[in-house]
This record gives sequence, C-alpha cells and structure tokens, in this order.
Amino acid sequence: MYKSTKRYGHEIGLSCCFRQHRADSHCKLLHGYALAFKFVFASRELDVRNWVVDFGSLKGLKAILEDTFDHTLLVAEDDPKLVTLRGLQDAGLARVIVMPAVGCEATAHLVYEVAKQWLKDAGYGDRVWLESVEVSEHGANSAIYIKEQRNDVQD
Repeated sequence: MYKSTKRYGHEIGLSCCFRQHRADSHCKLLHGYALAFKFVFASRELDVRNWVVDFGSLKGLKAILEDTFDHTLLVAEDDPKLVTLRGLQDAGLARVIVMPAVGCEATAHLVYEVAKQWLKDAGYGDRVWLESVEVSEHGANSAIYIKEQRNDVQD
C-alpha cells in the first residue's frame, strides 16, 4: 500500500466565515477561520512515474477549495436565518455558500465527497482512492472524515 498526502495550510488564506446555529455557545455567532486541508491518497500500485498522485495535477482541487472557502460565508441550508444571511450577498457584503451543514466535521465530509469525485474526473480511476480529509480551523481544532470501510470486503 502506498500513500501520499497534500496539505493546503492556514497560510494560503482560505478565510471563510460561518456560524453553528445549533450551538448553545458563542459558536452560534458569525466567526471565521483560515481553514487548512489535508488529503491522504492511497493506491496499491504506483503510476509510471512511481507516484500515487501527481501533485501538480491537484491545481483543480485547490481551485475548488478556493472557490468554496476563500472569502465566503458558509451557511447551513437549515439555518433559520438563511434568508437574512443570503441578504448579505444581495447587498454586496458577502459571497454566501449554502451547504448541507456547517462545522469542521461537516466540512471534512463535504470536501471528502468533492475530492473523491475530483479524483475520478481527473482520470485517476480505481487506482487511487481518497483515504481521508482533515480540516483544521486553527492549530488546536481539526476534524477528519474517513469513509467507513465495509468489513466484508477482502484485500
């Protein structure tokens, strides 16, 4: 088994704002982070260059991250203030991205699904799979999404 990782750190400035409307704490207020992302790719065999993935080919994945998380306001589709928050975009004050859910864990899951599809679209086929995605709000908080493995699958 071979693995390779790609990290887009806090320093690249994927700064977004969101709120956790279900929280009982100050997290229910709008707040922001410069998110960081770590991808773990895996393969049972290397390509002709002896790579799991070509890091240079990941520019398309990075562009998706920039489009979604760079200077955006992430809003949960069930947020009771959705209309008000969308109004910020109408007023030219924010670029609003509506997501199924917000928060570090939900973001890790969403990005996992997007990256998994990106791998297929980029021609990696069945040779490479995405093992996990880690999303960090800052140095102390992160969440990891790993697709659950079926116990009945044999290696």
